[in-house]
Amino acid sequence: MKEKMVIYQVFTRLFGNDCRTCEPWGDRVTNGCGLMNDFTPRALQQIKALGATHIWYTGIIEHTTQTDYSAYGVEGDHPGVVKGIAGSAYAIRDYYDVDPDLATSCLARMEEFDALVRRTHEADLKFILDFVPNHVARRYKSDNAPEGVTDLGAEDNQGMGFDPSNNFYYCPGEELHADFDLRGYHEWPAKATGNDNFSSWAHQNDWYETVKLNYGVDYVGGRVCHFDPIPSTWHKMLNILLYWAAKGIDGFRCDMAEMVPVEFWHWAIAKVKEAFPNIIFIAEVYNPAEYRNYIHTGGFDYLYDKVGLYDTLRSVICGYSCASSITQCWQNVGDIQEHMLNFLENHDEQRLASDFFAGDAEKGRAALLVSACMGTNPMMIYFGQELGERGMDAEGFSGRDGRTTIFDYWTVDTIRRWRNEGKFDNRQLTPKEVTLQQFYSRVLTLCNEEKAIREGEFFDLAYVNPRSEIFNPATQYAFIRRSGNEILLIIANFDKYDAQIGVKIPEHLFEYFNIEKEDRLKATSLLSGDDFVVPFNDQDPINMLVPGCSGRILKFTCKSKEGK
Repeated sequence: MKEKMVIYQVFTRLFGNDCRTCEPWGDRVTNGCGLMNDFTPRALQQIKALGATHIWYTGIIEHTTQTDYSAYGVEGDHPGVVKGIAGSAYAIRDYYDVDPDLATSCLARMEEFDALVRRTHEADLKFILDFVPNHVARRYKSDNAPEGVTDLGAEDNQGMGFDPSNNFYYCPGEELHADFDLRGYHEWPAKATGNDNFSSWAHQNDWYETVKLNYGVDYVGGRVCHFDPIPSTWHKMLNILLYWAAKGIDGFRCDMAEMVPVEFWHWAIAKVKEAFPNIIFIAEVYNPAEYRNYIHTGGFDYLYDKVGLYDTLRSVICGYSCASSITQCWQNVGDIQEHMLNFLENHDEQRLASDFFAGDAEKGRAALLVSACMGTNPMMIYFGQELGERGMDAEGFSGRDGRTTIFDYWTVDTIRRWRNEGKFDNRQLTPKEVTLQQFYSRVLTLCNEEKAIREGEFFDLAYVNPRSEIFNPATQYAFIRRSGNEILLIIANFDKYDAQIGVKIPEHLFEYFNIEKEDRLKATSLLSGDDFVVPFNDQDPINMLVPGCSGRILKFTCKSKEGK
């Protein structure tokens, strides 16, 4: 059976932290830290019950931190180039190791990782790992690399700003400077910063804790590419991908993939898939002009649909755009729709319920119906989204920005109460949180229970439902999913008020699907369980009350046209 991917992204060190008294800028002792072992069989069963098919464990690979693990053979980091006390999961210190923060026994951290992979698979979930290919920590050093592996930068000619054989870019003869206090950190010669800052000056808003990896592109010299012979960085990064793939993971989410030349991905993904045919690659790409290049040339299975569907749904939720603008989203990527990964939250984006976004998680229900149900492509949620997590804490480096921190030791309030010390009994959740979680679980579960959503065809009804007394395209959107004779009518109401909505069905739909019109047809609401009798023809609109900030999924069975 074909599966529709439903990804549950979780920031690993925050999931299991039960500390109730976290302090801003608190260290690991004060604020605590979640562990890989907190993903118990029961925890994984609960995530599976939400409708998830995959877990993206964010922040597994060893990254910079101000916590001292030198007693365990892990060289310390300089605080001047670490964001937060815990550090950013995207400033990789050792591509071949697991972050010591996540282990019950620091010396057995890789064994605990292997056990996490096994538990994930035993729960009938697939394991997605972050791969950060564009940049590493300023003081990258592998303590756990396999024998014979040479560290990144170890053989670089630091007298050259660019050399195809180098792993980093340099500013020869210049020391690293910054417009903030580096707290005594010295770097000579300065390396280019991860966000393509090729000068010796790092800025507060740069990814200053990272350095750019050199894949053979001379950015300063006119973006000239030197790919023959294959650059050293290509070989080293391929070996890292193969190392983790051999541990039984099921996929990589590739951070800022568009900042790495597509030629590398074409070369590397093919080699990884030759050894591990079922592994998947998900790319963080924000430039629509490059979408098809990274799919067809690069070889990626899926790309973020951030600039299209996410940005549009956010604008509709906030009242800045009409719901009818959703149509253009799928039209823009119609030929690659199955490759687009939909989401409403992730670690980079502000929480739906935050004051910086919708201010209320309930306003995301209609958007969830659209994002999860309009295609066969993957859907992703971010841990706590299903509980209305607000992300309004001032955790430390992160600040109060509507996001859940990726830099600080902290607890996620809704997740902590949902876990309830591993019991997952919902006793610490509010009735509103439980109801929202049930809605998410129902919608996400339907993604694979209903063949029409999982692998069916899509038909947009916006063009035949202009503004009228029974339909408001500013706040209402409707579409059909169909598999064989099974039809799902999905209506999303972005308005906060309940609405009596009438949806017209065009003559073209019956011709397109080769199905009969009906004067009266029994329909079931898949969200409420109620039964209805509705017309299904091109003359009589389907009328019903649709809850505010929510929607309906009506399922009915039609007849094929005779002889078709």
